[in-house]
Formats: sequence, C-alpha cells, structure tokens
Amino acid sequence: MSDNTSAGQGSWGVTRRGFIAGTGSLLGIAALSGRAAAAAAASAPPIADGAHVAALVIGTGYGGAVAALRLAQAGVNVHMVEMGMAWDTPGSDGKIFCNTREPDYRSYWLRTRTKAPLNYFLGFPIDRDIPRYTGILDAEEFAGITVYQGRGVGGGSLVNGGMAVTPKRENFGAVLPSVNADEMYATYYPRANAGLGVGTIDPAWFETTACYQYARVGRKHAQRSGFPFVFVPDVYDWDYMKQEAAGTVTKSALAGEILYGNNHGKKSLQKTYLAQAAATGRVTVSALHRVTSVAPAAGGRYTVVIEQLATNGDTTATKTVTADRVFFAAGSVGTSKLLVKLKATGALPALNGEIGKGWGDNGNVMCGRANHLWDPTGSLQSSIPCCGIDNWAAGGAFAEVAPLPTGIETFASFYLSITRNPNRAQFTWNAAAGKVDLSWQAAWKQPSIDMAKSIFDKINAKEGTIYRTDLFGIYKIWGDHLTYHPLGGAVLNKATDNYGRLTAYPGLYVIDGSLIPGNTTVNPFVTITALAERNIERIIATDL
Repeated sequence: MSDNTSAGQGSWGVTRRGFIAGTGSLLGIAALSGRAAAAAAASAPPIADGAHVAALVIGTGYGGAVAALRLAQAGVNVHMVEMGMAWDTPGSDGKIFCNTREPDYRSYWLRTRTKAPLNYFLGFPIDRDIPRYTGILDAEEFAGITVYQGRGVGGGSLVNGGMAVTPKRENFGAVLPSVNADEMYATYYPRANAGLGVGTIDPAWFETTACYQYARVGRKHAQRSGFPFVFVPDVYDWDYMKQEAAGTVTKSALAGEILYGNNHGKKSLQKTYLAQAAATGRVTVSALHRVTSVAPAAGGRYTVVIEQLATNGDTTATKTVTADRVFFAAGSVGTSKLLVKLKATGALPALNGEIGKGWGDNGNVMCGRANHLWDPTGSLQSSIPCCGIDNWAAGGAFAEVAPLPTGIETFASFYLSITRNPNRAQFTWNAAAGKVDLSWQAAWKQPSIDMAKSIFDKINAKEGTIYRTDLFGIYKIWGDHLTYHPLGGAVLNKATDNYGRLTAYPGLYVIDGSLIPGNTTVNPFVTITALAERNIERIIATDL
C-alpha cells in the first residue's frame, strides 16, 4: 500500500479534504446527549448473516472508537462488533452498573465467583459467588498473570479509573520509537485529550474536600520523603463530583462506583467518541457478538465469522459477513489472541512472525501501607484517583495514589504502580487445547516490585510505617498477580507497518493497545487514543 498523501478519491468514495473537515465536528461534543446517542447505535438490529459492510471494526474500546468516528466522518459506513453488552438498560435496582462494594451478576464476565483485584480485607477473603453472566469486568487468567479488561460497548473506558495521562516527552522515544514525537505532541495527543474530555481537579477544592483526604495523606508522605507529587488529569466530570460532595446529585464516584462501571460522572467512550460516531448516522454496533475468524475473500474483501452470544455465554447464532476492510480493535489481549489463532490455523497464514510478541503488563504492581492512627485517610473516598508519585527517572516507578472506597476508615494508603519492567511475553497457539497461551511468568513481576520499593521502602522508613499484608492474601504484601494495562502483541512497525497495516493483507489493520510494546510509562489509554488518531488519519488519507 502506498504511503503517499495525495487527496485522491479511493475505493470508499471519500476525500481527504472531507475527512479533515469532518474532524472539526468534535468541537460540538458538548451538544450531544452522550450515552443516548451511543445507545441508539448499539440498539439497532444486529448485523445480519450474509451482510456486506464497508468497514468492520472488531471492538469498541479506545482504538475502535477513534477508527469508527473518523471513518464515519469521512463518509464510510462502519459496523462495530462488540463481545460485551451495550450497557444501556438499568437493572432491577434502577442502575445500569453495580457498586464496587456489592458486586452482583453485572460485575464479571462469565464467572461464577468474583475475582476482585484486591480480594482480601483484614485478612479475610471477600470474593463471593455470582450468577454466570456477560458482566462488565473480565478477569482473564493466564498461567502467570490475571489480565483485567472491560467488556461492553466502550471497552476499557467502562472500568478504568479514568486517569488520562500523556507521557512525558522525554520518555516517549522508549514507548513508540518509530513514531514522530513532534507530531504526537503537537497534534495527536491534543486531539485525543479533547476527544476524551480530559480535565484536572480544581486544586483549591482538592485541599478541602473530605473525599480526597486519602490523596492528601499520600501527598504528605511522598513529599516528606522527597518524591515529586503530581496532579493527574482524568475523564471524570469534576463539576459533577463537586455536586456529589454537596449532596445535590446522585452519588457515583462518591458511592464507590468504578471497578464495575460508573453510573453518572465518568466520561466513558459511550459519552464521547462513540456518541459522536453514532451521531454521524454511519455507525452501528452489534453487542454480544464475537469474531472468530477473518479470512481473504474474492475481490480483495474479507470473510468474517461472528458468533452471537446470550447473556449466559452460550452461542445463539453464527453469522458469516463480508467486509471491505477490517480493523482489529479488540484490545491487546483480544486482538493478539485472534491474530495468533488466525495465523496458526491457516486463515491468515502470511501474517509475519512478530504477531503475538512484545506483550507487557505496563509494569503494574499494587501495594498498601498501614498508616498511624493520627493519619486517617477518610471513610469517604472518591473512587476516581487524581494524583501520583513520580519516581520514574530515579527508580523506574510512577505510583497512582489509589482509593480504598470501603466506606469505613482503614488508616491505609493504597497504590497502583506503573514501572519500567523490561519483561515481554508472547502469545502462542496451543493446538492441543484449541486456545492461545501467554508465556508470562509470575517471577517476571520482581523488577516491578523492586522499582515500587524504591518509593515505598523510603516512605515507610521516613514515616515509621509498614506494608499492609492483608489485601492480596494472608501475609502477602504485593499485588503482583495482575495487570490493568495490557499492551503489545501486535507491535507497531514490527507485526504491522508504521501505521498499523497488516501488510500481507491489504485492508486489514490493527488500531488498539496491541500496537504498543508493553509499556507507556503512565496509564496507557491517552496514548492508545492518540496513536489511533495518528494512524487512522494516514489510513484515510492514503488507503481510501
């Protein structure tokens, strides 16, 4: 495929000029009735067996949402396929999402028992039995790690803390070495932050509100040990949170809503990119649909096999459709697993040997510290983190000061660290078991622990405090069994070209976190979004 930037009209019948003009409509985002527009697209009739679509997007997370919006603005009809639910219908309690403290059938993807990231408290296990259901959070277990992923229209934006961090410019070269940093920081990061609705907490309100006492304690301890402490942007509606604290609106962040969805204040993709995409009238979504195969078809098109799911996980129909172009946006794990399977089983045998490689956990590791009785962290804690401790340059760790929204005073500080962990795993096809395996080893978390200790050993020594040993098991200090931030598996400029094209198969693209080789130095979704903005702009300009 050519990388020339001519404005000629391609097979989709749109022009580059039309695309660039269309992107300006993002400024009208405030006028949209966010979730309603996205729900309208998701509630349209699902894709029909035998259908033909111009662009099929597999997944509705950050990369897929960007691709769908920009393609639609360029005049392309887009169909998005999402394995999870639409999350547009309240349950019997009148709420769409359940509370973190009271997980129910809506909480987990096809599990019969919860698997909370923090699954002990005061030494007692807190997981509980639940009905099997296509819930919002997938705790996908591999041999050496559990990977947490959002399931539903909006992907990971439904279940993350919303920390919207642009990496420091000096760290970017280690994240995406083949990408022009000047372009990213001048154009694509600003575009992503605008599209996502990123904002920062009011510092004056932060100083006085009860719900961030835990963060102020974290700041005090960090600064007394000489660590830089920073406010971190987020996609929560900070004005709404102020109203929550004032008691004038329904509580959401202040009701502990985060891990299993947030009912009000959080600006998930349903309210931003996906709402805009739906408003174009060119994007439809089939929820509870799972792609199982993509293979070349006549005329340069692709045959895509899709299973329709019931809420208990059963397959209720299998459909075969044809697409002119296919965008893999199922997330790092979903895209990588699918591509590895398709290569190994002969559906896409010419995919290159880098498929499945370069996967990392963004250096995630969790821990808690037991504070003194004169350092209470507050019984009311906002579930939305807003600040962190930056020891990246000296110790290879950035630590988010995270909430423990238990509703009671815990005298504890809790942290999710992102570290410069160098270990990378590979996805491979296990023919005997008929599934994809991941080569991550539990021992590979040790560098992350060591880097996190560069912060917390020093704070404990200064404050005369100790690590909590009751949050991840009995006498277990580190939450080193998980990641919230899967990255890699179809690395940019290795498994794909420098814009996400799977070059052996014209018309196939990767446009999600699988492009990023294992680490972003910060929470990754702004980088995933910005990279998708960069790549889709080039693809529309040159491939259409």
